[in-house]
Amino acid sequence: MRSFYPFLLAAGVTLSACSVHAQEAQPQQPMSTAQQPATPIEEMPVTVRPDGSDAKKKTDTDPVTGVPALPKGKTSMVGGKVSKIDGVHNKIGVKIFGDGGHWDLAFDERTHFYRDGVETTFENVKKGDRVYVDTMLDGHRILARNVRVVTNLGPADARGQVKSVDSGMIEIRDDLSARPVHFRINDSTEVKRNGQSASLADVRDGALISVQFLPEKENRGIAKTITILAAPGETFTFAGTVRHLDYREGILAIENRSDSRTYDIAFDRDRRLPSNLTIGSDVRVAAVFDGMQYKANQINVDPSAH
Repeated sequence: MRSFYPFLLAAGVTLSACSVHAQEAQPQQPMSTAQQPATPIEEMPVTVRPDGSDAKKKTDTDPVTGVPALPKGKTSMVGGKVSKIDGVHNKIGVKIFGDGGHWDLAFDERTHFYRDGVETTFENVKKGDRVYVDTMLDGHRILARNVRVVTNLGPADARGQVKSVDSGMIEIRDDLSARPVHFRINDSTEVKRNGQSASLADVRDGALISVQFLPEKENRGIAKTITILAAPGETFTFAGTVRHLDYREGILAIENRSDSRTYDIAFDRDRRLPSNLTIGSDVRVAAVFDGMQYKANQINVDPSAH
């Protein structure tokens, strides 16, 4: 998922394996590197900078779609406020939350813009808007892959991967800041899974969770509600529109109809794919979360949608 934001491909992750019964997933908010992030508290700065150590600029174009390939390397998510938007030179300036400084980001035809979860264009991004941006190093510039404007702020929450559960304390790796965040569990902590009550025993190392918390201090709080999003071995079904397709890297981005989020799903480049699979196709994909990404084991294209 990019870089899982899948979510997460929003940050690099390492997981321990666990087995969960496969299910037809219609999760309220499954995880992905390209999904709209949960709104963090303002005091939790986002200062992750793209790691370009293995990034390589791709100048060729996809032979099928004609769209330039996304650069190789990790995806990092940053949050801040728009300081400028330049449609002539295709640049957006973002003042990063906390002490992250000021970033100048490039955008092009590969960039997707969202406003409160609805896809839009760069013309609807305004100076002063609060944004979360998936970034990639593209040669000597930083490319904005997804730009999400968030105007509806909710209670403090975090989303990420469970690193440890020990003595009433949960540690996760937060998707936005890529930093460890700790939460205490008490008798009033509620656990949910697929819209139903679950047990704290289901919160295990490697699981993807979202946490609504009562902040005590930076990167620490009391868990009010924990929602289990995915665990290694779970099967999910995504249905929606193909927004990006890269045959070389084996990545398919789907705007999932049930929650209007976009997910990166990996597929085997050696397998035979539907001949009518293109950007804009309406698809249904069964994918397994393997602990690092969603991986497709079945892709069906709806021919009636064309």
